[in-house]
Formats: sequence, structure tokens, C-alpha cells
Amino acid sequence: MISLKACRQCHLVCEGTKCPNCGGETSREWQGYVVVLDVEKSQISQKLGIKAPGRYALRVK
Repeated sequence: MISLKACRQCHLVCEGTKCPNCGGETSREWQGYVVVLDVEKSQISQKLGIKAPGRYALRVK
């Protein structure tokens, strides 16, 4: 079973201890997520400050 983690800085959901997006530390303690496909047209990505497509956690501890 793969354990997904979320970056503490940019909230990207990924595997491993380092975020491939920003290089930040990851955490196993996160809640909810949103999938962003088109960053430019997504109102959610604008509100959350997301600049790259992907899966992002809503809360990270």
C-alpha cells in the first residue's frame, strides 16, 4: 500500500519525504484534497495560490 503525503509548504499530495514541486518537507497528517487540472481557469487554484496542476491537500499538519 502506498502512503501518500502532503507538502507542508505548497500542499501538493505526493510520495516520499521531499516535495517534487517545491522541495519542502512532507507530512502524513493531512485532510481532504482537490485536483486542479487547469490552473488558469480554476477559481479554487486562484484562492489557494496553486500555480501547477496536481492533487493538493486542503489541510496539512
